[in-house]
Amino acid sequence: MKALDYFMKYCKIETTSDEKSKTCPSTKGQLLLANEIKKDMVALGFKPIIDDNGYLYLHIIGNAKGIPFGLCCHFDTSCDVSGKDCKPNIILKYDGSDIILKDNIVINPTIYNHLSRFIGDDIITTDGTTLLGADDKAGIAQIMGFFSFLAETPNFLHPDLYICLTPDEEIGRGVDKINLNLFNVQYAYTIDSGIVGSIDYECFNAAGALVKIKGKAIHPGSAKGLMVNACELAYRFHESLPKNMKPEFTSGYEGFNHLCEMTGEVEQASLRYIIRNHDRKKFELQKKSFEKIAKEINKDYSNSVKVIIKDSYYNMYDKIKEDFFVVENAIKAMESLNITPYISPIRGGTDGARLSYLGILTPNLGTGAINFHSRAEVLSINQLNLGVELLKEITKNYLR
Repeated sequence: MKALDYFMKYCKIETTSDEKSKTCPSTKGQLLLANEIKKDMVALGFKPIIDDNGYLYLHIIGNAKGIPFGLCCHFDTSCDVSGKDCKPNIILKYDGSDIILKDNIVINPTIYNHLSRFIGDDIITTDGTTLLGADDKAGIAQIMGFFSFLAETPNFLHPDLYICLTPDEEIGRGVDKINLNLFNVQYAYTIDSGIVGSIDYECFNAAGALVKIKGKAIHPGSAKGLMVNACELAYRFHESLPKNMKPEFTSGYEGFNHLCEMTGEVEQASLRYIIRNHDRKKFELQKKSFEKIAKEINKDYSNSVKVIIKDSYYNMYDKIKEDFFVVENAIKAMESLNITPYISPIRGGTDGARLSYLGILTPNLGTGAINFHSRAEVLSINQLNLGVELLKEITKNYLR
């Protein structure tokens, strides 16, 4: 099967992760996808395993001397937009015009400027009612396309290859229960969104912040001097954060504080944020600003505001810069295919960030998809196939 065939099958399996779930994987659909991929790998003659936490591992023994390396993708799709009943739609030879989908979704190349890269390509969208799930089923499909080539071409020389497909990356748990004995490499690549040719080795330092606010309720008719409205304090807290550090006002290396969720009534309220910055020192200052605002409000309303901050991952560049071999190999492979390497900081995170801090240097490679986590998601079939060719070239560079 080709990478496209695998993608068209996998994107129809709903794998939205659930942050509120305590199980691993957080949703049953991810395990359904894992088992489907396992069957496809077995059909190619490989012997994958799925552990009790829903991680899929595969070790392909090399037929030549070289440095072992790994490939990593994730099963789940973002909970920002539904992935249920995904209906992929292929557009042949995209001509650069607006793409009109259901629910008045318009994918305009002027607004979504990366779309112009796909002019002349065959592309895939949804019908507009769901996301496409190319983040990260396109990465899985590329790996499977590569495996089909290995199965059909037994004389293709390669070192030991290790594969790990993870659940719940979108909710920050992708590496929580990974078994490094089954993913025993020094170098790896996540294949997780972006243009083929992108090689991402800088990402955010990331944390989550939960702001809990306690108020006092009383009849509003006799509230003077007595009521403490938790919703009002929540508003005060949010307005105290720098307005220019909202995600919609930032780009490049600029960090942000993103209000993801707010709930409240008079007696209690809560705000949930994600905190992001590429610079570790600025990241630490951002976290301290949350504590400082809580302290200021508590001067007027004693013990009303509590801030709980938990770090999620750190900028993988701080580890990868110590050994650039893994990046140089990918760039060399791109240049051999006349692909111009595209290097920019990730304004997000991948499993590779945490893997890099576990001793596996893991930059990210693009899949040929854009507009992730949205109904406007687009995947180039041409780039999907080019990604398979890139994996072949990268593999050659690990031979010794």
